[in-house]
Amino acid sequence: MESNDEKEISGFSKMGKREKIAWLAKNFLYENPIKIVNEFAGFWHDNVEAQKLLDGFSENTLTNFPVPFGIAPNFKINEKIFAVPMVIEESSVVAAASNAAKFWLSRGGFKAHVFNTKKVGQVHLVYRGDKEKFISFFHTIKTELIFGVKHITSKMEERGGGVLDMELLDFTHLEPDYYQIRAYFETVDSMGANFINSCLEEFGKLFQQKISESPLFTDYEKDTEIVMCILSNYTPECIVRAEVSCKVSELGTFDNGSMTADEFAWKFERAVNIARIDPYRATTHNKGIMNGIDAVVLATGNDFRAVEACVHTYACRDGVYRSLSMCEVKDGQFRFWMDVPIAIGTVGGLTSLHPLAKRSLEMLGNPNARQLMEVIACVGLAQNFGALRSLTTVGIQAGHMKMHLPNILASMNATDVEITEAQKYFEGKVVSVVAVRDFLEKMRSTNH
Repeated sequence: MESNDEKEISGFSKMGKREKIAWLAKNFLYENPIKIVNEFAGFWHDNVEAQKLLDGFSENTLTNFPVPFGIAPNFKINEKIFAVPMVIEESSVVAAASNAAKFWLSRGGFKAHVFNTKKVGQVHLVYRGDKEKFISFFHTIKTELIFGVKHITSKMEERGGGVLDMELLDFTHLEPDYYQIRAYFETVDSMGANFINSCLEEFGKLFQQKISESPLFTDYEKDTEIVMCILSNYTPECIVRAEVSCKVSELGTFDNGSMTADEFAWKFERAVNIARIDPYRATTHNKGIMNGIDAVVLATGNDFRAVEACVHTYACRDGVYRSLSMCEVKDGQFRFWMDVPIAIGTVGGLTSLHPLAKRSLEMLGNPNARQLMEVIACVGLAQNFGALRSLTTVGIQAGHMKMHLPNILASMNATDVEITEAQKYFEGKVVSVVAVRDFLEKMRSTNH
């Protein structure tokens, strides 16, 4: 019997890439190591320097995992036309965003506005002593704490950023002796994680030092412990609004003319309202929004996981998970909008290192962080509009499965001839895995 000891390894990170793959093949894939090495190597970049750059982004890298890089054209945002780069592996997402962009192109396009770009960091600490004295002391030295990180913030301040403010929060009613210094930052065009974390760690050291030097505290009280210093990915004030609107009469007709503009507007508004009250629907509703947002975040070299975590926390900020988007049909006017927290950057990190991230930003006119926030939010809203338009008219499967047809055919090893015939056959028909399989089986039996 195989033991776990045989699968344990030391010094893995020091092994060469081919050695790592061969070890993996032997111990976890159970195939010919040469076959697996060649398979993984097939996705290596032909340019050695480019591959070296990619390998440096993470650890223990074996190969690359290609994901499609597409473009959604015709996005009119604040009167400017964009071709938006999107990195995503799911079929129909780019098509839906593109279709929605084209729909609104002749109806005024998208409007976007950033309300704030405030980011948050936390110093988590434990203090055992007189609460009022502790809080009062913090307020007397707050300015000193901010001044004490000038050696870190000076360059950021020259660009218009820095530490905005900080406060001491009392959480002792939830966790014994637990307090938190919550600091607020402006990081301008950088995401600012390293900058914020450096400031926070310095705040923690300075605060401990100030308490230890103060005659106000007993030796027992001076034993203040810093639990951790870290930024928060929840940035509820780093908000951008994306919006579209037009007269209801300008919406046109839907479902091959069988649905009027008034009927569509009514149904669309109800669909959004349902996602506002039902978390089950809201989850899928917001996932569709994030299809668009994540795709642009990835394309521009930003952290989609941080954006996802923040957005979903924001969606349940009142205690119930709700739709991010809202709709209002009033006085003959259709209005669809969304406020969403998006903390991203256009300088530093992968935005400056990844060749395609740099190209993506170039395609967008080398935007600053606020401008990129606006583009990202508009793509999310477009994606949501496209999904809801399908759901409330012809249904989601007709378009989605049509876009998914190439994937189904590929999974069934269809030849070029079979792919061409299948695309002709399923034009105007419902696409499903069973239907495609039946079509191929019939075609292959006829040919043989």
